[in-house]
Amino acid sequence: MSLTKGQGLALDSENQVLILESKAGEVGLVAKEICRNRLRSVRNAAREVGRATRRGAKETTQRCQQAYRKLMRITKASVKQAQQVVEVLQQVATKEAKRLQEQLEHFLPLVEQVIDQTVRRVFDGEKVPAAEKPVSLFEPHTDIICRGKKDKPVESVHKVWFDEVDGGIVSEYRILEGNPKDEGQWVPSLERHRELFDRPPDQASGDRGLYSPDNETMPEEMGVRRVILPKPGYRSAERRQHEKQRWFRRGCRYHQGVEGRISVLKRRHVLDRCLYHGEDGFERWVGWGVIAHNLWPSERP
Repeated sequence: MSLTKGQGLALDSENQVLILESKAGEVGLVAKEICRNRLRSVRNAAREVGRATRRGAKETTQRCQQAYRKLMRITKASVKQAQQVVEVLQQVATKEAKRLQEQLEHFLPLVEQVIDQTVRRVFDGEKVPAAEKPVSLFEPHTDIICRGKKDKPVESVHKVWFDEVDGGIVSEYRILEGNPKDEGQWVPSLERHRELFDRPPDQASGDRGLYSPDNETMPEEMGVRRVILPKPGYRSAERRQHEKQRWFRRGCRYHQGVEGRISVLKRRHVLDRCLYHGEDGFERWVGWGVIAHNLWPSERP
């Protein structure tokens, strides 16, 4: 589930520089002509990049490269402006000036790294290793995940796992590190359910991404009466007959409601974008969203 998103790291870095420069101007430490706000320009350039990408043009095409060049010119100008601000702040002996100077000196190298990364990736056609990419200047804990979407092949997000019980109650949620396979979350969910309710569930269902022979036999050994895991790919005649049973098809239909639950969490309880900062803030945001969802009376049958 994507909780942090943006048009690009260049926009991310530009916003940070502009915010810090604006703070410096507020306390009267920097002349007004130094602190020029380029936020509108960078937003327009970022939209151009987004439009070129959504229309199916690859990042190496001329149209997309032109948009990136414009975005980089604005970012470089803002970096130069921020460096001038640092020189002025060095001459001011106040706590506010010292704090702003430290923030600028922290982010400026990261912004320059983003510029270098953009040149290598967009203009030189180089595949930059994930370890060399600053995923987010504000939230370094963010993960790079390949979800296979046509318009967003790679996303900077966190993966959140939800367990649901009768009545649409989210009984458990986990913020996963990186992009682990879904099938590895099946047994921990069943064990957590047994821990919370002192017994295994009567029925356990998941989508095709959770299927494996072990995942299907393990719940039966734990005491789950009905295990509903559709098998992807080739299915034997015996397997097809198994999945045609009424209880299995009914369980599949019941499980489809999970997708609707995720949609409600994202739309009504704003879990599509985290507004808190830091890893702890991310966990709080998800937790409060789940609590609000479980207390919402109209979502109960």
